[in-house]
Amino acid sequence: MAKVYNFSAGPAVLPHQVLAEAQSEMLDWHGSGMCVMEMSHRGKEFMEIIHDAEHDLRELMHIPAGYKVLFLQGGASSQFSMVPLNLLGEKTSIDIVNTGHWSKLAIKEARRYAKVNVVASSEDRNFAYVPDESVWQRDPDAAYLHYTSNETIGGLQFPGVPSTLDGVPLVCDMSSDFLSREADVGRFGLIYAGAQKNIGPSGLVVAVVREELLGRARADIPTMMNYQVHADADSMYNTPPTYPIYIAGLVFKWLKEQGGVKGMAARNEEKAGLLYHAIESSGGFYHTHIDAPFRSRMNVVFRLKDEALDEVFLLEARKNGLAQLKGHRVVGGMRASIYNAMPIEGVKALAHFMQDFARQHG
Repeated sequence: MAKVYNFSAGPAVLPHQVLAEAQSEMLDWHGSGMCVMEMSHRGKEFMEIIHDAEHDLRELMHIPAGYKVLFLQGGASSQFSMVPLNLLGEKTSIDIVNTGHWSKLAIKEARRYAKVNVVASSEDRNFAYVPDESVWQRDPDAAYLHYTSNETIGGLQFPGVPSTLDGVPLVCDMSSDFLSREADVGRFGLIYAGAQKNIGPSGLVVAVVREELLGRARADIPTMMNYQVHADADSMYNTPPTYPIYIAGLVFKWLKEQGGVKGMAARNEEKAGLLYHAIESSGGFYHTHIDAPFRSRMNVVFRLKDEALDEVFLLEARKNGLAQLKGHRVVGGMRASIYNAMPIEGVKALAHFMQDFARQHG
Protein backbone atom coordinates (compact mmCIF):
# COMPACT_ATOMS: atom_id res chain seq x y z
CA MET A 1 0.00 0.00 0.00
CA ALA A 2 1.40 3.40 -1.02
CA LYS A 3 2.04 5.75 1.89
CA VAL A 4 -0.10 8.89 1.75
CA TYR A 5 -0.05 11.94 3.98
CA ASN A 6 -3.67 13.05 4.27
CA PHE A 7 -4.10 16.82 4.69
CA SER A 8 -7.91 16.72 4.64
CA ALA A 9 -9.68 19.34 6.75
CA GLY A 10 -12.15 16.80 8.08
CA PRO A 11 -12.88 14.01 8.39
CA ALA A 12 -9.18 14.10 8.97
CA VAL A 13 -6.14 11.96 9.60
CA LEU A 14 -6.17 9.78 12.71
CA PRO A 15 -3.07 8.50 14.54
CA HIS A 16 -1.75 5.33 12.91
CA GLN A 17 -1.39 3.78 16.35
CA VAL A 18 -5.07 4.37 17.06
CA LEU A 19 -6.18 2.87 13.76
CA ALA A 20 -3.97 -0.17 14.28
CA GLU A 21 -5.37 -0.72 17.76
CA ALA A 22 -8.94 -0.36 16.50
CA GLN A 23 -8.15 -2.85 13.74
CA SER A 24 -6.81 -5.38 16.23
CA GLU A 25 -9.93 -4.99 18.39
CA MET A 26 -12.44 -4.90 15.54
CA LEU A 27 -13.78 -8.43 16.01
CA ASP A 28 -13.10 -8.86 19.71
CA TRP A 29 -12.83 -5.98 22.16
CA HIS A 30 -10.79 -7.07 25.19
CA GLY A 31 -11.98 -10.66 25.10
CA SER A 32 -15.66 -9.75 24.98
CA GLY A 33 -16.18 -11.58 21.70
CA MET A 34 -17.87 -8.46 20.32
CA CYS A 35 -17.00 -5.51 18.13
CA VAL A 36 -17.62 -2.17 19.81
CA MET A 37 -20.10 -1.34 17.05
CA GLU A 38 -22.36 -4.21 18.09
CA MET A 39 -22.20 -3.78 21.87
CA SER A 40 -25.12 -2.62 23.95
CA HIS A 41 -24.48 0.97 24.90
CA ARG A 42 -25.64 0.13 28.41
CA GLY A 43 -23.57 -3.02 28.78
CA LYS A 44 -20.61 -3.05 31.16
CA GLU A 45 -18.14 -3.18 28.24
CA PHE A 46 -19.27 0.07 26.64
CA MET A 47 -19.79 1.74 30.00
CA GLU A 48 -16.11 1.12 30.66
CA ILE A 49 -15.20 2.65 27.31
CA ILE A 50 -17.20 5.86 27.78
CA HIS A 51 -16.12 6.30 31.40
CA ASP A 52 -12.45 5.90 30.45
CA ALA A 53 -12.86 8.38 27.59
CA GLU A 54 -14.35 11.01 29.89
CA HIS A 55 -11.71 10.41 32.56
CA ASP A 56 -8.87 10.82 30.07
CA LEU A 57 -10.39 13.93 28.51
CA ARG A 58 -10.81 15.53 31.92
CA GLU A 59 -7.17 14.78 32.66
CA LEU A 60 -5.93 16.11 29.32
CA MET A 61 -7.86 19.38 29.61
CA HIS A 62 -7.57 19.76 33.39
CA ILE A 63 -11.35 20.16 33.51
CA PRO A 64 -12.25 21.50 36.98
CA ALA A 65 -15.11 20.37 39.18
CA GLY A 66 -18.44 21.89 38.27
CA TYR A 67 -18.27 20.99 34.57
CA LYS A 68 -20.14 18.29 32.69
CA VAL A 69 -18.61 16.45 29.74
CA LEU A 70 -21.23 15.49 27.16
CA PHE A 71 -20.76 13.08 24.26
CA LEU A 72 -23.51 14.05 21.80
CA GLN A 73 -24.66 13.04 18.35
CA GLY A 74 -24.21 15.34 15.39
CA GLY A 75 -21.49 17.87 14.80
CA ALA A 76 -20.61 21.45 15.57
CA SER A 77 -23.35 22.73 13.25
CA SER A 78 -25.97 21.22 15.54
CA GLN A 79 -24.56 23.35 18.34
CA PHE A 80 -25.32 26.55 16.44
CA SER A 81 -28.93 25.88 17.49
CA MET A 82 -28.38 24.01 20.74
CA VAL A 83 -26.26 26.74 22.33
CA PRO A 84 -28.85 29.56 22.10
CA LEU A 85 -31.73 27.21 22.88
CA ASN A 86 -29.97 26.14 26.07
CA LEU A 87 -28.15 29.26 27.24
CA LEU A 88 -30.37 32.18 26.29
CA GLY A 89 -32.57 31.84 29.38
CA GLU A 90 -34.41 35.08 30.10
CA LYS A 91 -31.96 37.10 28.03
CA THR A 92 -32.78 38.45 24.59
CA SER A 93 -29.35 39.06 22.99
CA ILE A 94 -26.15 37.20 22.18
CA ASP A 95 -22.66 38.57 21.49
CA ILE A 96 -20.73 36.92 18.64
CA VAL A 97 -17.34 37.71 17.10
CA ASN A 98 -17.31 37.33 13.31
CA THR A 99 -13.99 36.01 12.03
CA GLY A 100 -15.00 33.79 9.12
CA HIS A 101 -17.22 31.18 7.54
CA TRP A 102 -18.13 29.23 10.68
CA SER A 103 -18.71 32.38 12.70
CA LYS A 104 -21.13 33.58 10.04
CA LEU A 105 -23.08 30.31 10.17
CA ALA A 106 -23.28 30.54 13.95
CA ILE A 107 -24.58 34.11 13.61
CA LYS A 108 -27.17 33.13 11.01
CA GLU A 109 -28.56 30.31 13.16
CA ALA A 110 -28.53 32.27 16.43
CA ARG A 111 -30.65 34.98 14.80
CA ARG A 112 -33.49 32.48 14.67
CA TYR A 113 -33.75 32.66 18.46
CA ALA A 114 -32.35 35.99 19.64
CA LYS A 115 -30.97 39.38 18.76
CA VAL A 116 -27.36 38.91 17.70
CA ASN A 117 -24.86 41.63 18.46
CA VAL A 118 -21.80 41.21 16.24
CA VAL A 119 -19.27 42.70 18.63
CA ALA A 120 -16.57 42.91 15.95
CA SER A 121 -15.88 41.62 12.46
CA SER A 122 -12.81 41.22 10.28
CA GLU A 123 -14.83 40.79 7.08
CA ASP A 124 -13.59 44.20 5.93
CA ARG A 125 -10.23 42.55 5.13
CA ASN A 126 -11.52 39.15 4.09
CA PHE A 127 -11.04 37.77 7.61
CA ALA A 128 -7.28 38.31 7.65
CA TYR A 129 -7.14 39.20 11.34
CA VAL A 130 -8.87 39.01 14.71
CA PRO A 131 -10.20 42.46 15.70
CA ASP A 132 -8.49 43.87 18.77
CA GLU A 133 -10.67 43.67 21.86
CA SER A 134 -10.35 47.43 22.33
CA VAL A 135 -12.82 47.91 19.46
CA TRP A 136 -15.32 45.22 20.47
CA GLN A 137 -18.81 46.56 21.14
CA ARG A 138 -19.98 44.17 23.84
CA ASP A 139 -23.37 44.01 25.52
CA PRO A 140 -22.99 43.57 29.30
CA ASP A 141 -26.46 42.04 29.36
CA ALA A 142 -25.80 39.44 26.65
CA ALA A 143 -26.61 35.81 27.41
CA TYR A 144 -23.08 34.84 26.35
CA LEU A 145 -20.18 35.73 24.05
CA HIS A 146 -19.55 33.22 21.24
CA TYR A 147 -16.41 32.92 19.15
CA THR A 148 -14.78 30.39 16.83
CA SER A 149 -11.23 29.78 17.99
CA ASN A 150 -10.00 28.48 14.62
CA GLU A 151 -11.60 29.13 11.24
CA THR A 152 -10.93 25.93 9.31
CA ILE A 153 -11.76 27.34 5.88
CA GLY A 154 -10.02 30.70 6.12
CA GLY A 155 -6.98 29.60 8.11
CA LEU A 156 -7.36 32.12 10.93
CA GLN A 157 -6.90 31.35 14.62
CA PHE A 158 -7.36 33.35 17.81
CA PRO A 159 -3.91 33.69 19.43
CA GLY A 160 -5.46 33.55 22.91
CA VAL A 161 -8.71 33.49 24.85
CA PRO A 162 -10.88 36.63 24.90
CA SER A 163 -11.45 38.41 28.18
CA THR A 164 -14.74 37.88 29.96
CA LEU A 165 -17.36 40.21 31.36
CA ASP A 166 -19.05 39.53 34.70
CA GLY A 167 -22.18 37.52 34.12
CA VAL A 168 -21.51 36.91 30.41
CA PRO A 169 -20.28 33.33 29.88
CA LEU A 170 -17.68 32.64 27.21
CA VAL A 171 -18.75 30.06 24.58
CA CYS A 172 -16.25 28.66 22.10
CA ASP A 173 -16.58 26.58 18.95
CA MET A 174 -13.26 24.77 19.31
CA SER A 175 -13.94 22.15 16.65
CA SER A 176 -10.74 22.48 14.67
CA ASP A 177 -8.18 23.20 17.39
CA PHE A 178 -9.60 21.16 20.28
CA LEU A 179 -6.76 19.59 22.30
CA SER A 180 -4.15 21.20 20.03
CA ARG A 181 -3.04 23.75 22.63
CA GLU A 182 -3.70 24.37 26.30
CA ALA A 183 -6.84 26.23 27.37
CA ASP A 184 -8.01 27.22 30.82
CA VAL A 185 -11.40 25.52 30.86
CA GLY A 186 -12.42 27.49 33.95
CA ARG A 187 -12.63 30.65 31.83
CA PHE A 188 -15.37 29.16 29.65
CA GLY A 189 -19.05 28.59 30.15
CA LEU A 190 -19.16 26.14 27.26
CA ILE A 191 -16.69 24.58 24.86
CA TYR A 192 -17.94 22.43 22.01
CA ALA A 193 -16.14 20.57 19.23
CA GLY A 194 -17.08 18.35 16.33
CA ALA A 195 -14.98 15.20 16.45
CA GLN A 196 -13.70 14.87 12.91
CA LYS A 197 -10.66 17.15 13.23
CA ASN A 198 -8.75 16.29 16.39
CA ILE A 199 -10.94 13.81 18.26
CA GLY A 200 -12.15 10.95 16.08
CA PRO A 201 -14.70 10.04 13.39
CA SER A 202 -17.55 12.29 12.34
CA GLY A 203 -20.91 11.89 14.02
CA LEU A 204 -19.77 12.89 17.51
CA VAL A 205 -19.62 16.29 19.18
CA VAL A 206 -18.04 16.85 22.59
CA ALA A 207 -19.39 19.58 24.86
CA VAL A 208 -17.82 20.75 28.12
CA VAL A 209 -20.37 22.87 29.96
CA ARG A 210 -20.36 24.64 33.31
CA GLU A 211 -23.05 23.05 35.44
CA GLU A 212 -24.52 26.35 36.58
CA LEU A 213 -25.52 27.05 32.95
CA LEU A 214 -27.68 23.95 32.78
CA GLY A 215 -31.41 24.27 33.33
CA ARG A 216 -31.79 27.50 31.34
CA ALA A 217 -33.26 25.88 28.24
CA ARG A 218 -36.45 27.14 26.65
CA ALA A 219 -39.57 25.27 27.68
CA ASP A 220 -40.28 24.24 24.11
CA ILE A 221 -36.78 22.91 23.36
CA PRO A 222 -36.75 19.43 21.77
CA THR A 223 -35.75 16.89 24.41
CA MET A 224 -32.77 15.65 22.39
CA MET A 225 -31.35 19.19 22.22
CA ASN A 226 -31.47 19.87 25.95
CA TYR A 227 -28.03 19.78 27.61
CA GLN A 228 -29.66 19.16 30.98
CA VAL A 229 -31.27 15.95 29.72
CA HIS A 230 -27.95 14.61 28.47
CA ALA A 231 -26.08 15.74 31.58
CA ASP A 232 -28.58 14.05 33.89
CA ALA A 233 -28.21 10.82 31.91
CA ASP A 234 -24.38 10.98 31.68
CA SER A 235 -24.61 11.15 27.86
CA MET A 236 -26.74 7.99 27.83
CA TYR A 237 -30.24 9.43 27.39
CA ASN A 238 -30.39 7.65 24.05
CA THR A 239 -27.97 5.41 22.16
CA PRO A 240 -24.88 7.61 21.79
CA PRO A 241 -22.45 7.41 18.82
CA THR A 242 -20.68 4.43 20.35
CA TYR A 243 -17.92 3.75 17.84
CA PRO A 244 -16.80 7.40 17.51
CA ILE A 245 -16.67 7.59 21.32
CA TYR A 246 -14.52 4.45 21.37
CA ILE A 247 -12.11 5.92 18.80
CA ALA A 248 -12.07 9.24 20.68
CA GLY A 249 -11.08 7.35 23.81
CA LEU A 250 -8.16 5.75 21.97
CA VAL A 251 -7.12 9.18 20.67
CA PHE A 252 -7.20 10.60 24.21
CA LYS A 253 -4.91 7.80 25.43
CA TRP A 254 -2.59 8.39 22.48
CA LEU A 255 -2.44 12.09 23.31
CA LYS A 256 -1.42 11.32 26.88
CA GLU A 257 1.44 9.22 25.50
CA GLN A 258 2.56 12.17 23.34
CA GLY A 259 3.07 14.42 26.34
CA GLY A 260 -0.51 15.60 26.64
CA VAL A 261 -1.84 18.85 25.24
CA LYS A 262 1.30 20.78 26.19
CA GLY A 263 3.52 18.41 24.26
CA MET A 264 1.18 18.43 21.30
CA ALA A 265 1.06 22.24 21.24
CA ALA A 266 4.85 22.43 20.88
CA ARG A 267 4.73 19.92 18.04
CA ASN A 268 1.95 21.86 16.31
CA GLU A 269 3.94 25.08 16.50
CA GLU A 270 6.89 23.33 14.87
CA LYS A 271 4.76 21.83 12.09
CA ALA A 272 3.04 25.10 11.26
CA GLY A 273 6.37 26.91 11.31
CA LEU A 274 7.75 24.62 8.61
CA LEU A 275 4.90 25.41 6.22
CA TYR A 276 4.77 29.14 6.87
CA HIS A 277 8.52 29.28 6.30
CA ALA A 278 8.06 27.49 2.97
CA ILE A 279 5.46 30.10 2.01
CA GLU A 280 7.40 33.15 3.19
CA SER A 281 10.71 32.03 1.69
CA SER A 282 9.22 31.33 -1.77
CA GLY A 283 9.80 34.83 -3.12
CA GLY A 284 6.09 35.36 -3.65
CA PHE A 285 5.45 32.07 -5.44
CA TYR A 286 3.17 31.19 -2.51
CA HIS A 287 1.32 33.66 -0.35
CA THR A 288 -1.23 33.77 2.45
CA HIS A 289 -3.43 36.76 3.20
CA ILE A 290 -3.72 36.07 6.95
CA ASP A 291 -1.79 38.47 9.20
CA ALA A 292 1.08 36.65 10.88
CA PRO A 293 -0.18 36.78 14.51
CA PHE A 294 -3.46 35.11 13.50
CA ARG A 295 -2.27 32.36 11.17
CA SER A 296 -3.77 29.01 12.03
CA ARG A 297 -1.59 26.23 13.42
CA MET A 298 -4.19 23.73 12.24
CA ASN A 299 -5.16 24.83 8.72
CA VAL A 300 -2.44 26.46 6.63
CA VAL A 301 -4.25 28.21 3.77
CA PHE A 302 -2.23 29.58 0.86
CA ARG A 303 -2.34 30.41 -2.83
CA LEU A 304 0.04 30.10 -5.74
CA LYS A 305 1.07 33.32 -7.47
CA ASP A 306 -0.02 31.79 -10.78
CA GLU A 307 -3.36 30.11 -10.16
CA ALA A 308 -3.08 28.40 -13.54
CA LEU A 309 -0.64 26.07 -11.78
CA ASP A 310 -3.16 25.00 -9.12
CA GLU A 311 -4.19 21.75 -10.79
CA VAL A 312 -0.60 20.91 -11.66
CA PHE A 313 0.39 21.48 -8.03
CA LEU A 314 -2.39 19.20 -6.77
CA LEU A 315 -1.61 16.49 -9.31
CA GLU A 316 2.12 16.50 -8.59
CA ALA A 317 1.49 16.60 -4.84
CA ARG A 318 -0.74 13.53 -5.08
CA LYS A 319 1.94 11.70 -7.07
CA ASN A 320 4.27 12.44 -4.17
CA GLY A 321 1.88 10.98 -1.61
CA LEU A 322 0.48 14.34 -0.47
CA ALA A 323 -3.32 14.16 -0.57
CA GLN A 324 -6.32 16.45 0.02
CA LEU A 325 -4.58 19.80 -0.40
CA LYS A 326 -7.25 21.59 -2.41
CA GLY A 327 -8.69 24.62 -0.63
CA HIS A 328 -12.33 24.87 0.35
CA ARG A 329 -14.67 25.79 -2.51
CA VAL A 330 -15.59 29.03 -0.72
CA VAL A 331 -12.04 30.43 -0.81
CA GLY A 332 -10.12 28.32 -3.34
CA GLY A 333 -6.36 27.99 -3.31
CA MET A 334 -4.65 25.38 -1.15
CA ARG A 335 -5.18 24.20 2.40
CA ALA A 336 -2.95 21.90 4.42
CA SER A 337 -4.71 20.71 7.55
CA ILE A 338 -2.08 19.61 10.04
CA TYR A 339 -4.07 18.49 13.04
CA ASN A 340 -2.60 16.64 16.00
CA ALA A 341 -2.42 13.31 14.18
CA MET A 342 -0.47 14.64 11.20
CA PRO A 343 3.12 13.47 11.78
CA ILE A 344 5.91 15.98 11.38
CA GLU A 345 7.33 13.78 8.62
CA GLY A 346 4.26 14.56 6.54
CA VAL A 347 4.69 18.30 7.04
CA LYS A 348 8.38 18.09 6.16
CA ALA A 349 7.49 16.17 3.00
CA LEU A 350 4.98 18.86 2.00
CA ALA A 351 7.38 21.72 2.73
CA HIS A 352 10.08 20.01 0.66
CA PHE A 353 7.63 19.44 -2.20
CA MET A 354 6.53 23.07 -2.11
CA GLN A 355 10.12 24.26 -2.35
CA ASP A 356 10.89 21.92 -5.25
CA PHE A 357 7.69 22.89 -7.09
CA ALA A 358 8.48 26.58 -6.73
CA ARG A 359 11.98 26.06 -8.14
CA GLN A 360 10.62 24.14 -11.10
CA HIS A 361 7.77 26.50 -11.96
CA GLY A 362 8.91 29.85 -10.59
